[in-house]
Amino acid sequence: MASVTIDKAEKSYGTHPVLHGVSIAIEDGAFVVLVGPSGCGKSTLLRMIAGLEDISGGTISIGNRVVNDLPPKQRDISMVFQNYALYPHMTVAENMAFSMTLAKAPKAEKAARVARAAQILSLTPLLDRYPRQLSGGQRQRVAMGRSIVRDPQVFLFDEPLSNLDAKLRVAMRAEIKALHQRLKTTTVYVTHDQIEAMTMADQIVVMNNGRVEQIGTPLELYDHPANVFVATFIGSPSLNLIEGQVVEHNGSLAVRAGDGTHFPLASGTPVVKGTTVSYGFRPEHLSVASSQNGIPATVLVSEPMGSETQVHVTIAGTPAIGVFRERLTANPGDVVHLRLDPSKINLFDAATGIAIH
Repeated sequence: MASVTIDKAEKSYGTHPVLHGVSIAIEDGAFVVLVGPSGCGKSTLLRMIAGLEDISGGTISIGNRVVNDLPPKQRDISMVFQNYALYPHMTVAENMAFSMTLAKAPKAEKAARVARAAQILSLTPLLDRYPRQLSGGQRQRVAMGRSIVRDPQVFLFDEPLSNLDAKLRVAMRAEIKALHQRLKTTTVYVTHDQIEAMTMADQIVVMNNGRVEQIGTPLELYDHPANVFVATFIGSPSLNLIEGQVVEHNGSLAVRAGDGTHFPLASGTPVVKGTTVSYGFRPEHLSVASSQNGIPATVLVSEPMGSETQVHVTIAGTPAIGVFRERLTANPGDVVHLRLDPSKINLFDAATGIAIH
């Protein structure tokens, strides 16, 4: 196992910059997820760690070695791809042992490593099968097994679950996380799916347009996003945002939206009157008010989901979503009154999008 240190890494294709001085410190044994929208540079960064892309500036270190100029086979990493990349003419056991076969490893050692990886991944009954005889989830486990057999210092995963159906993705998320907890190998995992990032990572790196927006634990990013981009990217359904101006209302500070609706602020919020802000609140932080004192919201669509109800509404003329654990009955056009907990509000400067703490 080894740490991975990315220091001011840059990547350009000709005159087109893709990564702009990215710095990330990944501790030995950590599970770090790079997440962001398509085109943000996360897969390019992963391929740079692997040695499949040249680095245009900065350094990448694995352990105590700067690996900028090392070929992939000398970096002691193993990569699991989105498309499995299995050899169709080889059995599961032969696919898993392929790297050791190339290295002319002793047969006994090869068999022992394959057996260990197969046991970890519940592949032992499938060792004599060919890829065409396996399901998508089984093929992905074989690809993971091939990486385990190599016993690398670092695992790299490039959107490994995107070809699987929704139910299988959930199962494989748990398998990969359990695998990491068992092996404790440093893991860098790329996905565009923020739910994967939230459920699997020790640390999440949120990327956008070739830059790091924020690094933190899943709950740090969820509860204390650094800016509007992180706040709206992390969480499903997304954070609700309403723009307004900070004013004094009933003896305390509040945010007044364009239609005159007032939204509460917690005592001591570091903001001055007259500031234009984006007022953010999570869908699950809305509750139904027992009187007409709540914030009025007009129902657009109600979506019963069994364990909860998602309700699309307009608040102060702005679309928003509420998630309610109770069996809320609401029809389109109904006006419901909602309450917000000021202590759970995220406030952002409207001009810069940066969080106000």
